[in-house]
Amino acid sequence: MLDMFKRDPKKKLQQEYERKLQAAMEASRNGDMRANATLTEEAEALLAQIQRIEANQ
Repeated sequence: MLDMFKRDPKKKLQQEYERKLQAAMEASRNGDMRANATLTEEAEALLAQIQRIEANQ
């Protein structure tokens, strides 16, 4: 019954993943390839966490 009050960790990770990808794209457009690579790597780590959560459900 209390399950309906639990927050969805996947939703928060998905939002952070999308923010990282957006920031990576903006860094790429500005010519900052180092920041682009760093942000893309962080986004991929978040995607791996999302996939682990989906596999456990």
